[in-house]
Amino acid sequence: MERRIRVVIAKPGLDGHDRGAKVIARALRDAGMEVIYTGLHQTPDQIVETAIQEDADAIGISILSGAHMTLVPRILDGLRANGAEDVLVVVGGTIPEDDAEELRALGVAEVFTPGAATGEIVEFIRERAA
Repeated sequence: MERRIRVVIAKPGLDGHDRGAKVIARALRDAGMEVIYTGLHQTPDQIVETAIQEDADAIGISILSGAHMTLVPRILDGLRANGAEDVLVVVGGTIPEDDAEELRALGVAEVFTPGAATGEIVEFIRERAA
């Protein structure tokens, strides 16, 4: 039996809006993935620790606070420091295109902005995290 893709959905920082994260978590679950939702107000270290403890294939970071250029690099650095750089990282939220390009250059696999189809996100993770 094939192991299901394990995805951590994380809300870093002070961002208190989690509707989008919950919609994505449900779409991934409905697509047969195992989803671990961290809840609100997670630190980068907590997100990295959860991904490692849960043996995650991917992390979906939902961020609307504008702190993406501070928090996401700290998550990427934490994964590298713990030998988990093979974990696929995707980011969703209100991210300007210039910042999205920089995040991709730092190691984020993809940035999904508001309006991205859930099916597109599911397929992206399925193709790259399996």
